[in-house]
Amino acid sequence: MLTLLLVGLVVLAQAKDVLFEITLTWDTSSPDGYAREAILVNDSIPGPPLYVDQGDQIYFIVWNLMPFNTTIHFHGIEQINTPWSDGVPGLAQRPIQPGAGFLYEWNANEYGSYFYHCHAQGHIDDGCYGAIHVQASEEVPRPFGLITNDSQEMAAISQAEKISSPIILSDWTHLTSTQRWKGEEAAGRESYCTNSILINGKGSAVCLNQTVINSSMTSNMWTVTGGIPYTDMACLPPQLAVGQGYFPYNLSAAPQGLWFGCQASTGSAEVLNVDAKTQYVSYDVISAAGTSTFIFSIDEHPVWVYAVDGRYVTPTLVDAFTISNGQRFSILVRLDRPAALYNIRTVVNGLNQIMEGTSYLSYTGKSTLYSSSQPYITLNGTALTSETVFWEEAAAIPFPPVAPSLTSDETYILSIARYKASYNWTLGSTQYPTFQVEGEEPLLFNLNAQSSSSPWEIRTQNGSWVDLVILAEGVASPHPIHKHSNKYFVIGQGTGPWNYSSVADAIAAQPSSFNLVNPPMRDTYSTPRAAGAGSWLVLRYQVVNPGAFLLHCHVQSHLDGGMAINLLDGINKWPAVPDSYLHSNGF
Repeated sequence: MLTLLLVGLVVLAQAKDVLFEITLTWDTSSPDGYAREAILVNDSIPGPPLYVDQGDQIYFIVWNLMPFNTTIHFHGIEQINTPWSDGVPGLAQRPIQPGAGFLYEWNANEYGSYFYHCHAQGHIDDGCYGAIHVQASEEVPRPFGLITNDSQEMAAISQAEKISSPIILSDWTHLTSTQRWKGEEAAGRESYCTNSILINGKGSAVCLNQTVINSSMTSNMWTVTGGIPYTDMACLPPQLAVGQGYFPYNLSAAPQGLWFGCQASTGSAEVLNVDAKTQYVSYDVISAAGTSTFIFSIDEHPVWVYAVDGRYVTPTLVDAFTISNGQRFSILVRLDRPAALYNIRTVVNGLNQIMEGTSYLSYTGKSTLYSSSQPYITLNGTALTSETVFWEEAAAIPFPPVAPSLTSDETYILSIARYKASYNWTLGSTQYPTFQVEGEEPLLFNLNAQSSSSPWEIRTQNGSWVDLVILAEGVASPHPIHKHSNKYFVIGQGTGPWNYSSVADAIAAQPSSFNLVNPPMRDTYSTPRAAGAGSWLVLRYQVVNPGAFLLHCHVQSHLDGGMAINLLDGINKWPAVPDSYLHSNGF
């Protein structure tokens, strides 16, 4: 404890104030070659990256020049003692009106990879996001000694980390987020397909011919569809109840581009230039996707995963890894291949769609403008050979190891299920009124604005350890569950029904399904995939930051449809909101 205190004092002594401004505009953009209205952050998609040092005090100013309200959330930033800067409208702040500005102030107390994004309506799907990198203090122990004990190689790795750059992955549709949501409502079906994958805001919409689509469908896909091929967008057919539930629908009311009507377009491709003389390069791979989970791989280049969700882990060498919506992976790439152009492959991982986004790793002095590199994965995300090594989520052991409390003080069972329509959801007993809440007085400002028996909130005591048991019913696709404020421990997961009266009973019955010694420590983690009997996930965290925060699925259409719940943490130590936020926009 004394060592941690001394480290904190050193970080504080080195801290500085950082002013960062962004301007949001609504304009025509064509990141994949197809022109549509989008949100530009300082005239670009993605927005500019924010680089700071651990301990810095951040003054993040947003100017909203768009014709509608919005907010900015700092994904993964804990907002210790600054819950009014978390960016959720109706919960932590009033929305930023057109023509207005807002000052978010927070401390970069934790190192690692994060990102900022709009948190109103579905604006993240319109291009509103940008990377954040918090450089760790020199006093923070690194895990690189587990990769090498060679001093020269260690120096190269350390230098690579200091200049780590972002690779932001996102999916993109040719419809605006509003058009897409209205299309779901009109058709009575959830939209789980997109037109393209963007890498750092660049990409192309590729229309595969039906022969390629059919040959890329796995045996599991054919089983799920009952022999029906995927659509011309390589999309799971929306008429199937297995992917939508048993609800009324009218596909003729859907606009082109939701599941049918592939529109090819050609944009530019991201090229990451590297120099083999540096030996290593580091990237923060960030998923700002609103719809799909991805598999990421660099041809002929295994990568060291050394941090996940902004925290060091025991390094693991892999050929490919799955990255869900909202997750961040910090990776090291050894630059030991011949000077050439190598494909960086980002493919959809799931039954919803077959799609690939392509970018390139380009060595200085390469002799060709074309890539003939050998992949580790196929178009549908499966291993090309039996030798391909995939990342295992449970391998994300914190470095240094951290253990949660062996017991909890409070337990909440939260069920994920469709609610009265295929595009509406619950995370608890009922649908969260996402759009309605965005226009209401923030709960942070008035804890009693809602009834204490509200079905879409949890009230906790400061200092308590809380278990959140997430139950996904029936045929369960993964749901990336994101918690605002401090991280949680992923202490258990499994498939099948949850037939336990407590987490302690579950641990006693299934000890191999739990880890209380060195479990993953995350802010975004997906529920297990299940074929029909459902799945469960147990998250444990300590209430250390009183305030109003959101727990939700980071699939945007699921959040829009109500898969969220308020965490009113530490109600016995509720914070006093500064007048500058209570009555103004932080200025």
